[in-house]
Amino acid sequence: METKRFIISGGGTGGHIFPAISIAKAIKRELPDSEILFVGAHNRMEMEKVPAAGFKIIGLPIAGLQRSSITKNLMFLPKLVVSLFKCRSIIRTFKPNAVVGVGGYASGPLLWSAQKMGIPTLIQEQNGFAGLTNKLLAKRAKSICVAYDGMDRFFPAEKIVLTGNPVRKDLQDIKLNQPEAYKFFNLSQNSSMKTLLVVGGSLGARTINECIGSNLDLLIRKKVQVIWQTGKTYYDQALAEASQYNNPNIHVYPFINRMDFAFSVADVIISRAGAGTISELCLVGKPVILVPSPNVAEDHQTKNALALVKNNAALMVSDKDAADTLVPEAVKLIEDDEQQVRLRINIKKMALPNADEVICKQVLKIAL
Repeated sequence: METKRFIISGGGTGGHIFPAISIAKAIKRELPDSEILFVGAHNRMEMEKVPAAGFKIIGLPIAGLQRSSITKNLMFLPKLVVSLFKCRSIIRTFKPNAVVGVGGYASGPLLWSAQKMGIPTLIQEQNGFAGLTNKLLAKRAKSICVAYDGMDRFFPAEKIVLTGNPVRKDLQDIKLNQPEAYKFFNLSQNSSMKTLLVVGGSLGARTINECIGSNLDLLIRKKVQVIWQTGKTYYDQALAEASQYNNPNIHVYPFINRMDFAFSVADVIISRAGAGTISELCLVGKPVILVPSPNVAEDHQTKNALALVKNNAALMVSDKDAADTLVPEAVKLIEDDEQQVRLRINIKKMALPNADEVICKQVLKIAL
């Protein structure tokens, strides 16, 4: 049997990278002899995370448009042209049977090139509001895998498959990890002490970190245990703020490698509203307060969050209101057992746990 070859393109944040790796692993489970190549953007997270997962990756010089820097935008077009030429070379050399785009800077030029060269493409749209690039690519895509209902507003209905977003397999049954997780984070197992998990995405979130840092006294006074993932950029500042209190219940980390442990012990979660994160939170089934990032295209994190809020599956605090209301809302939720139960039940209903396998079947279906 001829070896099948696949290119998976995209990245930039963990929300794009981890689903991409999940899809690759699903393909390898189905076709162990298949060859998979990733294409990402130079100097982005994928160039580190993808090889760590055991896959080869090639970087493109592509970068996004910068709202704050006209000078940097002058290089956008030259980088795009170089990236397009490189994409054509990669496709000619690797000869993929299908190409998958998961979003991120590299996804656009790679899928566009593949479509021009007659290679079947699949778009994995993670958000509840499609961006311009994916809407343009959809015209020639063979299949479009989505995580939310109503995406026929953006894409041809006949191409849409509702799959959900791929999530890490270690989140399937987090309750089994609780005893080990309490030890891992050095947490008290006293039932009267609730645990707040704070995550701002793989790159961190300034607003969330500032809110936690300025309200540590309230959390300590309420005897709340805090697992606080800051992102590398904000870690030193957060650690300095926490050190002032010298309290054993505040645990600060730049990045948490064992999110299954963190989710298993959390009573309430504060999080950004990236598509991949929301898919994980639905599977985990814990009460969550979402703080959508205002610094994303099309304000898609707010739209992602509202999809849960309208089903009473999560609470939302806007970024501009977070300084005054985020931590008080979190404490209020921690003290409201009935609200916690309602949120747990409703968010769990929105989980689509086998997205990677469903997407894999679509990829194999379109492959040459």
